[in-house]
Amino acid sequence: MIILEGYIQHKMFSQIDLTDSFFDSLKEDYPGFENWFARKAQEKAYVLYNPQRKLEAFLYLKVETGPIEDVTPTILANRVLKIGTMKVNPHGTRLGERFIKRALDIAISEGVEGIYVTVFSKHEALVNLFVKYGFFQRSTKASGTGTELVLWKTLTEIKNHMLLDYPKISQRGKRKHILSIFPEFHTRLFPDSILNNESFNILEDVSHTNSIHKVFISAAPVSGLNPGDIIVIYRTTDRPGQARYRSVATSICVVEEVKSRQSFGDVRSFIDYCDKYSVYTSKELQDIYAEGKRHYVIKMVYNIALRRRLTRGQLIEQLGIESDRWTFFELTDNQFDSILQAGDAHESLVID
Repeated sequence: MIILEGYIQHKMFSQIDLTDSFFDSLKEDYPGFENWFARKAQEKAYVLYNPQRKLEAFLYLKVETGPIEDVTPTILANRVLKIGTMKVNPHGTRLGERFIKRALDIAISEGVEGIYVTVFSKHEALVNLFVKYGFFQRSTKASGTGTELVLWKTLTEIKNHMLLDYPKISQRGKRKHILSIFPEFHTRLFPDSILNNESFNILEDVSHTNSIHKVFISAAPVSGLNPGDIIVIYRTTDRPGQARYRSVATSICVVEEVKSRQSFGDVRSFIDYCDKYSVYTSKELQDIYAEGKRHYVIKMVYNIALRRRLTRGQLIEQLGIESDRWTFFELTDNQFDSILQAGDAHESLVID
């Protein structure tokens, strides 16, 4: 069995080592867990391993036909996604966000009405993480080991809140832009938008890769961006002179806030703000602040990885999108809609 560290793999239960100490707490919380695990031998779960080839995260998902009657009150829905088991070892890299994003991406692709998970209230950090992205306690579930919270997230109702509606985006009245990012930064920031010819080995278990939130430091004139505005991420070419074929639009993000370099009182506050969500080390951030050449910090939410990447050639020739400078420029509503359509983004992800 091949174990690759740092990126999410979809593996058969029979390929996963149940004796890994990672599973000890699940065995304690759920008597019969080992028998359940054995019955799932031919099913698959998402896993991530650390450099010591030990598990750091495990996610099992199951599409169910409702109503869900083993909870109180019953959840009245026709088709839902259940997070059957999710565990992430807390170690400060926001790996839980990466796995929640994976679960929500699957829920969208399956076209379900909602997604739910059962969790004991003692796992307070995990509960709070689910709540942050739109889950709320809808029911409870009693068992021989106690009562679990049943956390539910609807995918059919809109809360008009950037995170509660995540990963859906609202585009009405929002400005849209293309923003270019160099390949070495793009891959580490947007792991689900990795290109087919890139090595998975460069995806590390670190905060800026795992987090749903991203920070990008730009020299482009982005001061006019407002919270809720939409950004199409454009990965620049990795080979000079081949931008038409190798520069590609890959992802859709939503702006949380934009700060100027001058809004930070000192280098320490600049580093504290950027450190967890950007690709730079503390030393690199210190140098960026001292140089003063990149004036804006964009904090954004990573919502959509386009299922079909669009090259500059396609953007120009097929969609009629052109610019003298591809670093940063505004799109019309029609141009943005054409990118969503040509990029094969799920229609349900875009509100309005």
